[in-house]
Amino acid sequence: MKRVFIVIPAYNEEKRIGKTLRDYGSFFERKRNEKLIDYNLFVVINNTHDNTEGVVNNEHKANSRINFVVYKEGGKGFAVKEGFARAVSENWDYIGFVDADMATPPEQYLKLIEQMPGAEGCVADRYMKNSKIIPAFSFRRVVVSRVFNLFVRGLYFLGPGDTQCGAKLFTKKAVREIIKELTITQWAFDIDLLYICKKKGFLIRQVPTKWYEVEGGSLNILKTSIEMFFAVIQLRILHSPVRRFLVILKPFISKIYKIIRKR
Repeated sequence: MKRVFIVIPAYNEEKRIGKTLRDYGSFFERKRNEKLIDYNLFVVINNTHDNTEGVVNNEHKANSRINFVVYKEGGKGFAVKEGFARAVSENWDYIGFVDADMATPPEQYLKLIEQMPGAEGCVADRYMKNSKIIPAFSFRRVVVSRVFNLFVRGLYFLGPGDTQCGAKLFTKKAVREIIKELTITQWAFDIDLLYICKKKGFLIRQVPTKWYEVEGGSLNILKTSIEMFFAVIQLRILHSPVRRFLVILKPFISKIYKIIRKR
């Protein structure tokens, strides 16, 4: 029976995370009863100003395999890294993360687990031939996503075509190596993680997925895209072999990035 630790970063998710935990919990509980998978759903509540903690605590009382921790610090990268650090100190075969909004249902996350043998990681990819986005992205969002994807792949030469899908899974051995080099970046977190895997020669499989657009988020596509652009540039400087020379650009980029985030 494979043992899987799933980190769920949660920022102001009181309206959505209850259903996510119930659906994931009931799904993987069935797999545990079938002696296929043991699991832990570990919610990292970060910089939250609503009742996310209360909702998660209620689900914890109903299912002991749902656990959580609360931090004043925020950001997806911070939350996932903290969850990873907890997982590597325990006895798990696979360690991964999934977004709190149920965009990736549990049966789709199971596909990552099933494809793991022989690889160091599996990532859900919304743009593969057999994948489906429900409902389909608007033309504007498709263009923004594709342009950003080409930009990232051009800078980092990454294998996975969809770096930003919030469903990823790795072996414990890989995670132990990843967290040694993982930086705390918000929008570029997934790229940093995958680039570290590339540098270390890890085999990362892309897995087709069904991804659901879920209401309740507050994402501004244009603003977020600009923020991600500057975050990716900052991260590239950090990873560049000539970063000592490029570091003079970092304060300038950081200043623009902060101005954009305030708007």
